[in-house]
Amino acid sequence: MVDLMENGGCDPIPRAVSRLAGALLAPNPGPMSLEGTNSYVLRSPGASGCVVVDPGPEDSGHLGALAAQSVELVLITHRHADHTAGIDALHRLTGAPVRALLSEHCRAAEPLTDGEEIAAAGIRIRVLATPGHTSDSLSFLLPGDGPLEGGPATGSMLTGDSILGRGTTMLDFPDGTLADYLATLDLYDGYPGALVLPAHGPVLRRLDAVVSAYRSHRLERLEQISAALASLAARGTGEPTIGRVTDLVYADAPANVRRAAEMSVAAQLHYLRNVAAS
Repeated sequence: MVDLMENGGCDPIPRAVSRLAGALLAPNPGPMSLEGTNSYVLRSPGASGCVVVDPGPEDSGHLGALAAQSVELVLITHRHADHTAGIDALHRLTGAPVRALLSEHCRAAEPLTDGEEIAAAGIRIRVLATPGHTSDSLSFLLPGDGPLEGGPATGSMLTGDSILGRGTTMLDFPDGTLADYLATLDLYDGYPGALVLPAHGPVLRRLDAVVSAYRSHRLERLEQISAALASLAARGTGEPTIGRVTDLVYADAPANVRRAAEMSVAAQLHYLRNVAAS
């Protein structure tokens, strides 16, 4: 595990987290963003320019630090504002094209496509569609990357919010669905030894270990929701609403993440009723 908070969240110099990636932590901590949004700066050793993944919020200090890195391309993992609010300011500061899956987040460039290979800043980047958290979620594979301390280059995966450095991700239902998310976890299985470079939280060592834990968590939650539905039916208390199921399954969830818990319940109820039952 590499802790992106070690030098604080306002350092103007990206902190190296892999052979090809550095990270700048945006000053937007919160219950959903953890310590803040990790903006990644990608380049090969000796390259003059860089690729920025996720500008983060519209914070002048953070965006100024990114702009100072000679940005030649900006990539977006998904539509949420803690990743995209800084797009226009960074584009104005650098003139660098901005590319995302959705055209509304692109500037002076075409939308990204699944499977596309990008060559920039001396590195290769493969675009992977990884929906579930949102329908437009992308991950970026760096096949030539590896850990700072040496060893084989097993690659790294910038996962956006599809995998977090700590905890599990929210499914932004109905835009994000559990069926899509489980398919994304299956896709990640093809890159077992990759480093995980998440948009929130610390870097993790192996993608396969994280995927296994995430899949087990999702399946356990489905069992808990099925049990909650059975319990509510046995009580004869009427329609098993999202709120009632959330009360049972996420009884210990604090108030500031209640909305996220309800969205996850909605996504899982939809899966049980429309996918698992078919």
